[in-house]
Amino acid sequence: MDAKTLLNTALGRCPLVAILRGVRPAEVEPIVEAVLAAGIGIVEVPLNSPEPFDSIERLVARFGNDALIGAGTVLSPEDARRVADTGAQVVISPNVDTKVIAETARLGLVSLPGYFTPSEAFAAINAGATGLKLFPAEAASPKILNAQRAVIPRTVPILAVGGITPDTMSNWSGSCEGFGLGSALYKAGMDAEQTGRNAAAFVAALETF
Repeated sequence: MDAKTLLNTALGRCPLVAILRGVRPAEVEPIVEAVLAAGIGIVEVPLNSPEPFDSIERLVARFGNDALIGAGTVLSPEDARRVADTGAQVVISPNVDTKVIAETARLGLVSLPGYFTPSEAFAAINAGATGLKLFPAEAASPKILNAQRAVIPRTVPILAVGGITPDTMSNWSGSCEGFGLGSALYKAGMDAEQTGRNAAAFVAALETF
C-alpha cells in the first residue's frame, strides 16, 4: 500500500493521531493498548521523548499490524532513515524541511510536516508530503484554514495540531481531515487508564466533527 493510500485509509477509520510526547519505553505498550482500545489507530512517539526509537520498535513489534505507528519531531533525513529502520510508517515534523520530506517520500513512508502558511504548504507538497499538519492550530483558526483551502488541494489531508480538545473539535468541522492530540490526551507520567479515558472522550467527540 502506498503512503497516500495508507494515510487516507487510517484517517478514514479514525481521523485522530495520538501524540505521546515524553512516554518511556517501559510504559508505552499499555498506554498504546488503551489508546487503540478507545478507537484511535495512529500513534506518534516524538523523538524528543526518552529513548524514542526503543518505544517505536516495541510498538511496531506489538501493534504494527493493527495500527499506524510513527515518529514525531523528526528534524533530519538521518532520523527519517532511523524511523524507517524500526518498521514504523509515519514521519511527522513540526516544520517544513524539504530534505526530511523528500527523504521520507523516498523511503515510501507517510510524510506529515507541520506548516502554517500557504507558502510552507506548497513547499511541503512539492517536496513530497503525503499530508500536512496545521501547527500550532491554536494560533490559527478554522476561518484561516478555510481561506487556505481555496488554494491547497483537498486531495492533501490536513490535520489540526496544537491545543485541540474534545470541546473544540466541532469548530473545525469541514475545515480539516483530522487532528493530532497532544497534552489533552497524554502528558508525561500519565498512566494507561487515564490516557484511555482521554482517548475515549476524543473519539466520542468525533460525533460532532
